[in-house]
Amino acid sequence: MEPLQAFIADCRGRAAQCAHAAIAVEAIAPVMHRFMREAERFLKPEHLRADPDHYARNAVYIAPEQDLSLFALVWTPGQWTPIHDHGSWGVVGVLRGTLHERSYVRVDGKTGDAEIDLKPGGVFLLDPGTITSFVPNPDHIHRTGVPDNAQPVVSLHLYGRNMDSFHIYDLDARSRRRVNVAHNES
Repeated sequence: MEPLQAFIADCRGRAAQCAHAAIAVEAIAPVMHRFMREAERFLKPEHLRADPDHYARNAVYIAPEQDLSLFALVWTPGQWTPIHDHGSWGVVGVLRGTLHERSYVRVDGKTGDAEIDLKPGGVFLLDPGTITSFVPNPDHIHRTGVPDNAQPVVSLHLYGRNMDSFHIYDLDARSRRRVNVAHNES
């Protein structure tokens, strides 16, 4: 079995055995860590496409059952996500460059899409080989990207669903809304 297929099968099997997202990411994180050492060998040129206007989401694998997806994200200097959450568990590994992450904490005590109060949380600098993870409920709210003066970044993002949408947050309007997110097919 080729490395990508073996990785997907291993992650799918581990996730299926876990009753909670936190247990799933704990089981999958070491698999992602090992996989990152081989990633350069299986990534194709289409997985490494950049976009001059925004970070690029290149689909590496999307399960037919929609319960797992793997994307290679390519970031050029100055590209950032909006503040968002995923509504899913995820495990992320950095392949090249340093990915910056700013977390946010919801402090309003509510669960809806309005009257949202966020406070900045920690800042993380994720270097090659670093693995991070997140779970929903509470949602992992953050913004990731690459500063203007940094090197390009390539990161691999494994999600517990087809990550074709997420909530983005508007700090001024104190709201969030679900948006569809596009990706490049591979």
